[in-house]
Amino acid sequence: MTSDLGDQQLLEEFHRQIRLGGREDEPAPGIVQDTDELVVRRYPERPGTSYCMVECPRGLGVDPGRAIARQVDFFTARRERVEWKTYSYDEPGDLTGLLMSAGFVAESPETLLLGEVGGLIQDVDLPPGVRVRAVTSDADLSRIDELMKTIWGPDRGDGSLAREMRANPDALDVVVVEESAAGPVLSAGWLRYSAGTDFASMWGGSTLPEWRRKGLYRATVTHRARLAREQGYRFMRLDTSPDSRPILVRLGLRAVATTTPYTLDARGEAV
Repeated sequence: MTSDLGDQQLLEEFHRQIRLGGREDEPAPGIVQDTDELVVRRYPERPGTSYCMVECPRGLGVDPGRAIARQVDFFTARRERVEWKTYSYDEPGDLTGLLMSAGFVAESPETLLLGEVGGLIQDVDLPPGVRVRAVTSDADLSRIDELMKTIWGPDRGDGSLAREMRANPDALDVVVVEESAAGPVLSAGWLRYSAGTDFASMWGGSTLPEWRRKGLYRATVTHRARLAREQGYRFMRLDTSPDSRPILVRLGLRAVATTTPYTLDARGEAV
């Protein structure tokens, strides 16, 4: 299924509904979402217990340096690591240079893909004995934590997905690929719903190395797209790495912008 909207129109809808509407996703338990003048912020109620993120969907006004300095001061006082999420069309045009001058460090860019949910629903042939399904228990989520630790290291798989589901089970669905409910999770991904908008978004998508290139990731994409369509969502959003992007572009999603995180680690700074 192909959207009647062009790339720029899709991006404008995403910007209006998600970024200007403050609907990236529902804040997890213990996370504050507020604004400081034109800057949108997320940070934990208790410093140091979760991620911090800021962005500026409306630009930074007449004094962008002052706006950035206010965030540096705020998160340095809390001794936290903060990510400033930038999009390639953000204002001011020299935002990234201003961030680097303030001590932020660029990380790897990702591509923002947008498109119709229906185009992601494809027939996928999985290896014999392998199935895809939505999770139904805390035990499933614990198995996903083990997958994340195996692939990404001990700092991942911290139980945050389970806490998010318990706090607002209607805000997301989680999908696994497995051979059995007693064995390891082979691949996993989740789907967040931005209520009151036309957009759902896909996150995760981790697969054990020995099970890659066997259709498992595509199976999670199709399953999540079906769930989103059942919930009445029209568009899908993903921030993609070079590994997953080709698969999703072949399914009809379109690259409309890039997004690059700029991080400032103030955990060791004096208050």
